[in-house]
Amino acid sequence: MSIAAKPKHVGRNISRIRELKGMKQEALAYEIGISQQTVSNIELSETVDHERLLDIAKALGVTVEAIENFSEESVFNFFNNFYDNSSSQGNSFNQGMYATFNPLDKVVELYERLVQAEKEKVEYLEKLLKK
Repeated sequence: MSIAAKPKHVGRNISRIRELKGMKQEALAYEIGISQQTVSNIELSETVDHERLLDIAKALGVTVEAIENFSEESVFNFFNNFYDNSSSQGNSFNQGMYATFNPLDKVVELYERLVQAEKEKVEYLEKLLKK
């Protein structure tokens, strides 16, 4: 009994990469200038036109080869190795850099900027009403 190699399903690979990047079909469609329904059809296709694949790869920020050769196992191996190689001195990804800010401070800063923007709007509208 021989086990034939399963052909690559390029559309499924596009779908998984898009999902891993947190991108919706609508966003990908917008990036490459097609409809969401067309993206859906592409993701159901086993093969994709090379020119279309180039556009998709560019929009996803990966290479055509990455799409064609994508596998779930390689993604898990990458993240497992990344985690295993992490150290307090850093690694090839973070080069020993550490976050030097508190995320809550950033939220407060954003909120303060939003409040200030609203105050400016109110002042502007009051000026318009006085005229």
